[in-house]
Amino acid sequence: MLKKILFGALFGVLILNMTLTATAQGGHEYAPIQERTINYRDWTFNSLADNRPPVNLRRWMQGKRLVLVVYYAAWCGNWRMEAPVVARLYDRYKNQGFDVVAVSNYASCDDSRAFFGNAGAPYTVVVESEAGEARDRTTHYTYRQATGDTRRWGSPYNIFLDPARATASGDVIAERAWVSNGELVEEEADAFIRARLGIR
Repeated sequence: MLKKILFGALFGVLILNMTLTATAQGGHEYAPIQERTINYRDWTFNSLADNRPPVNLRRWMQGKRLVLVVYYAAWCGNWRMEAPVVARLYDRYKNQGFDVVAVSNYASCDDSRAFFGNAGAPYTVVVESEAGEARDRTTHYTYRQATGDTRRWGSPYNIFLDPARATASGDVIAERAWVSNGELVEEEADAFIRARLGIR
């Protein structure tokens, strides 16, 4: 029993050290994916794309097997490092039921569109806020604080949802979700997605 306790403690220290080491690498702000009680609420936000109707999360998730909601600010350096990772994951698993919705915050719609370039984003993008002054009132900030993310701005912030576990109605769409309080580690995210989708 003592050996199991010691092993568990050493393993915990190793994981913590790995996380801290990764966080310090090249300006990245990596964070592991952890299941948390979050009471994530349904939302309806305007689409970033012109002439598109607003997007309701619960309706948008229908028919999907795994969803990533990623909050970002177009000007954020850490989002700029994670964006190619999200695009690769989306491209790799979009035909197996994985989908992404990115929630733009603290930047104008024009800046967000410019970030994705003329081709636009490969996945759905919606807008929660367009100015830094909105920070303390956004769902992005509320969930980050609730899950222990102490960064001042905290972009990107990632939430994985299982549509099969989503509530059919009501404000709360999921009591528990998988959260990454920072940049995704691509290898970990890839393994997580494969496991959730049942891909060997």
